[in-house]
Amino acid sequence: MSTAAQSLKARIRSRKLVTALRTDVALERSQLETALGKGDYDFIYLDGQHTPFSEAQLVAFCANAEALGLPVQLRLPHTRDAYLAGRYCDLGPASILVPEVMHEQTVDDAVTFFYYPQQGRRSWGGAARFGIGSQNMDRLAYAAWWNESAVLGIQLESVEGIINAHQLARPGVDMVAFGPNDLDFNIEGHPHFPLRTFEACIRHVAQQMADTDIALGLAIVESAGERERYVDMGITVFQEWAKP
Repeated sequence: MSTAAQSLKARIRSRKLVTALRTDVALERSQLETALGKGDYDFIYLDGQHTPFSEAQLVAFCANAEALGLPVQLRLPHTRDAYLAGRYCDLGPASILVPEVMHEQTVDDAVTFFYYPQQGRRSWGGAARFGIGSQNMDRLAYAAWWNESAVLGIQLESVEGIINAHQLARPGVDMVAFGPNDLDFNIEGHPHFPLRTFEACIRHVAQQMADTDIALGLAIVESAGERERYVDMGITVFQEWAKP
């Protein structure tokens, strides 16, 4: 059985530095292999929120990624799709990121349908699931492996999310990510919110996560110096585009 997802979850929750290759679902296997060869990546990130994709594309891409030894994280198309976390995982991702989370019910839906019983209520089935073909595991063995290995993340992109981060980071959540552009929009719409910068919001959430094993994640950074600055704020999960 591949241990890629299991080791990823462990590293994320222990707050080791990890990096995702952010790429396009339309890449063929040879293109993906070339992109992965240009950096040191721990998983692959696909943006399902702002880019077009079909279920067939997602299945094919995730199969190629697994064959190359890396799990895929998919950002869901919409916050209200949290209850579809299991459905999308049946298509091959080993990790889900729920965008624009503001309410505890969204997190409850994601946790409930991301994990198998008895941790959650995810339905059994799906030939394209990550790791399902690696060994001849029965239902209970695979469910236990998934619950111990798969990575669930939520993305905070509003003042409400920042304020309520500790309540949103419920059991079953492995990482909290930030969306800088939408968060800036939201801060601009709340002129009396005391945290006036993206960086101040990160520091505030980092304080709330200090007594947990939930990691903090961020999208693209432009330079090694910028990355180090965010590491100092508590960010340990990063994304980067493939190097040219």
